[in-house]
Amino acid sequence: MARAVWSGSISFGLVNVGVKAYTAVRDHEVRFHQIDKKSGARVRYEKVSEKTHRKLDGNDIEMGYELRKGRYIAFTKAELADLRPRSTRVVEVSDFVPLEDIDPIYYERTYWLAPDGSASARAYGLLCAAMEDRQRVGIGSVVMRNKQYLAAIRPLEGALAMSTLRFADEVVARSEIDELPSRRARVDTKELRLATQIIDALQAQWKPSKYHDTYTEEIRDLIERRAKGETVTIDEAPAENAKVLDLMAALSESVAAAKRGRDKPAKRGTTKRTAAKRTAKKRTPTKHTAAKRKTA
Repeated sequence: MARAVWSGSISFGLVNVGVKAYTAVRDHEVRFHQIDKKSGARVRYEKVSEKTHRKLDGNDIEMGYELRKGRYIAFTKAELADLRPRSTRVVEVSDFVPLEDIDPIYYERTYWLAPDGSASARAYGLLCAAMEDRQRVGIGSVVMRNKQYLAAIRPLEGALAMSTLRFADEVVARSEIDELPSRRARVDTKELRLATQIIDALQAQWKPSKYHDTYTEEIRDLIERRAKGETVTIDEAPAENAKVLDLMAALSESVAAAKRGRDKPAKRGTTKRTAAKRTAKKRTPTKHTAAKRKTA
């Protein structure tokens, strides 16, 4: 059963809606530990003074902000804890803005918002319906886990979702990247027509389940086979000789390939490792096999 990571209320006007926040996304990254080749034991890191090389424990350590090379302003952990913003129990909505006005560059993490008990269900449903009717997103601020966030609350699949947002000064302006073009490029009419044909040929409805992290799938498969005691060798596929095409030829060939691709079922596992030739044979597991090593 999912556990709420935050509880409080949404405030707009004089209305308060009690809600609980639940994590709406999760990572599927495969994590590894470093281990000793000889013993298979976990490699640990120790906190050591750079100057004295003495091993330190928690009571020996304070936090420092580096003003310049080797010059720090020190704070105790207690001092920093006092400075951190306290978790708020209210998301005060100050503005309702069109969803399309928020560029995806601002989004961080998303949470489902559920009504906090039956007493909040009516106001929750009303807020959700009103935002759906006006196609608006509520913008406010919230403090979660001692950090302040800008937040966007929006209707999603008949419920409310809250996404934390980057503040404006956390987004790198295009003017800071010298390599970006300073003006819109002029394009050839024929090339533009072919480029739009490629886009039209590949247009589709957004279906998230259609896309797969093939690298992670292959890593998990490799882990399972190693855990069963298999020796798996991966031979990289030979590099293909790249064809040298001018832009018009590349566009024309891309249009034809895109149209052909629509007539074939999509293939999964298109990474370079999938294309590699694999051979496997059974072996007797030893104490150093992956079956006896824990991965996170």
